[in-house]
Amino acid sequence: MALTTVILAAGQGKRMNSALPKVLQPLAGRPMLSHLLETANALAPQAINVVYGHGGEIVPEAFSGSAVDWTLQAEQRGTGHALNQALPGIPDDHQILVLFGDVPLVTTASLKALLEQALPDGVALLTAIVEKPKGYGRVLRDDSGAVTAIVEDKDATPAQRAIKEINTGLMVLPGGAIRRWVEAVRDDNAQGEFYLTDVISVAVGEGVPVVGVSVAESNEVLGINDRAQLAAAERVLQRRYALEVMAQGATLADPGRFDLRGKLTVGRDVFIDVGAVFTGDVVLGDRVRIGSNSAVSDSSLGEDCLVHEHCVIDGVVAGASCEIGPFARLRPGTEFQERVKVGNFVEVKASNVAPGSKINHLSYVGDTSVGRDVNVGAGTITCNYDGVAKYRTQIGDEVFVGSGVMLVAPLEVGAGATIAAGSTITKNVPGEALAVGRNRQSTVKGWKRPAKPSK
Repeated sequence: MALTTVILAAGQGKRMNSALPKVLQPLAGRPMLSHLLETANALAPQAINVVYGHGGEIVPEAFSGSAVDWTLQAEQRGTGHALNQALPGIPDDHQILVLFGDVPLVTTASLKALLEQALPDGVALLTAIVEKPKGYGRVLRDDSGAVTAIVEDKDATPAQRAIKEINTGLMVLPGGAIRRWVEAVRDDNAQGEFYLTDVISVAVGEGVPVVGVSVAESNEVLGINDRAQLAAAERVLQRRYALEVMAQGATLADPGRFDLRGKLTVGRDVFIDVGAVFTGDVVLGDRVRIGSNSAVSDSSLGEDCLVHEHCVIDGVVAGASCEIGPFARLRPGTEFQERVKVGNFVEVKASNVAPGSKINHLSYVGDTSVGRDVNVGAGTITCNYDGVAKYRTQIGDEVFVGSGVMLVAPLEVGAGATIAAGSTITKNVPGEALAVGRNRQSTVKGWKRPAKPSK
């Protein structure tokens, strides 16, 4: 049967205390709503309709490239009213899967199970079993297990309050009947709103079967209304990601201190220490080790690479057996071939480094090509920017660069050359030559250092 998914995402989210609409609050590095859209798309519906309201066009603009139908709920009058705004564009012969923008953790597997249980002309309701159901609507069933009603916590009897099965609000509805059911819902409640859950009693009154399907894990249906709940949802999602990464072949020092904000592909026997953060698209080859508190974004690290603690790696491609850090910063456009070593407090940007070369200490290498088996001494700086334009430095194979050297681009250093420590090099250096660019030292005997005036 054809399927339309409707995501109700018009809420303001006052308890967030934010100028950002609730469904745009970040979860695992991207808007909350994007997780639901990803889940919905996995079900291959004929259409996805998002009902938005608070924040105006900010929400659809944030997903301008998505295949989504947008429906404005100009006046927020409850979930029943929200769904009613989307109904004119949905054919009668479609099933309607209703999701909520602030319930982003529901899995594709749970929704598939819900759809499988839904009869073409019936209602299927996603429920959850929780140990502390206070505040939630309880699901009432008859002896056959069919859902007969949903009773709100404040209206429940003591016996009903003892029920641990709660209503999540996520449901499958028949397109042909839902228009009539929604019109039958009234707003004679404390909030003066039209509640979508009221259609359950309308359907039961017409003799329509209502099936309740419980989720495997109740944390799938966590609602997010404030920042504390957002933080709780973040940890649930990160735990899922951690389990997936470990299943691929990685060891996490502490799965509770792991953060993925994108896609991570790992080889076998990878080790990730605590506090590591991965964003964008990251690939780690076999036996890669990531040190604590390092951040890796949109990068690929070859097998046996070692990243020490407190490194920032962004837009980098590294070959096998490279060693990075600690406290190194590698910026976009950096490419390492195998066995490159970059040490503490080194920054590399838009540079390619050939096999076996070392940049060990306190150096900046930008817009540079480094040959094989080069040694770049401590405190070396490639001066690539003149205030207007950037220029490249070319360093040949087996060059030795002493400590404290300034290489002023554009510059070429030939293979096998040696640059003396403390030099400022402004002219090309031929291969196998020694380049020295120092002022002659002078000594003033008897010179007295200025003293601070006595108090």
